[in-house]
Amino acid sequence: MPDSPVLCVLGELVVDLLPVPGADAGPEGTAPHYVARPGGNALNVAVAAGRLGAPVRLMARLGTGPLAPHLRRHAELSGVDGAGFVDATEPVSLAVVGLAPDGSPDYGFHVLGAADWQWTEEELLRVLPTRPGILHVGSISSWTAPGADAIAGVVERLHAGGSTLISVDPNVRPMLAEGPVGRMLGNTASVVHARLDRLVAQADVVKVSAEDLAWLEDPSDLDDAARRWADRGPALILLTDGAAPLRVARPGRPVLHRGPPVVTVADTVGAGDSLAAGLLTGLLQSGVTSRTALEALSDEQVLALVDDAALVAAINCTRVGADPPTRAELDAARSAR
Repeated sequence: MPDSPVLCVLGELVVDLLPVPGADAGPEGTAPHYVARPGGNALNVAVAAGRLGAPVRLMARLGTGPLAPHLRRHAELSGVDGAGFVDATEPVSLAVVGLAPDGSPDYGFHVLGAADWQWTEEELLRVLPTRPGILHVGSISSWTAPGADAIAGVVERLHAGGSTLISVDPNVRPMLAEGPVGRMLGNTASVVHARLDRLVAQADVVKVSAEDLAWLEDPSDLDDAARRWADRGPALILLTDGAAPLRVARPGRPVLHRGPPVVTVADTVGAGDSLAAGLLTGLLQSGVTSRTALEALSDEQVLALVDDAALVAAINCTRVGADPPTRAELDAARSAR
């Protein structure tokens, strides 16, 4: 890694089993066709940032099984630094994905005892780079024991140091946060809320979806929710709502709205992860790696970064699965607008 601030992405690796478009279920109607694709919030964010040219280290526990080497290779092919991988003895997480007519995904998870939830503080500190300019955490690993406490501890340590921008994405998966499967992971709604509250209190940037908010607090007014989340401590809230305008909230300022690009959607798998990667890459490449630098940005500068991030997500949505664009593809799409 270069001797300059890098983007660190901390979280899980998941193999997504995606249905093959147009494939039938076989002669008996019982064998739908799937293709295995590398996925998971952290891997998607790191890959998207790497393709955009950011120096990025993925901090992830690489589990066992025949698909594990493909997860590592997928990251490396996108320029992601693999020094953050921890070789684990537990299995790789698996998600079986179903797609609604509008391309939105539904998930069935096979994650009990998986490698992603077993972080220790010693492991995290061993793979943390010398100069973490931005640390992005979130999704299942950030609110699932036993590793959630170790992750929160590192977040608090870096936040206290003041030289690393902290980014959080709750990325709630309700079936893993509560209910029968959640309970088998040790999760309940109150436990997950408390763990996310701990992270958000240390965050400088939070990307949260309307879908997440529907589980976290069931807001009736998304503008009001964005303002309230900005008042919880973060310097920047980016609230997504599918194809509806993005909401950008900063403490003490009016909520801003930005319409995402209109594209033909193949599916929305990895869209939020691509959006986060686009925003964090833009911040890093603008030299914004501290709370002070983030607060100094004008609304116009923030919206320019959000526009680029939204374009990254939009391009991803034109492709099957999490397949974010390269820097060259982003530049070409920007020029064509």
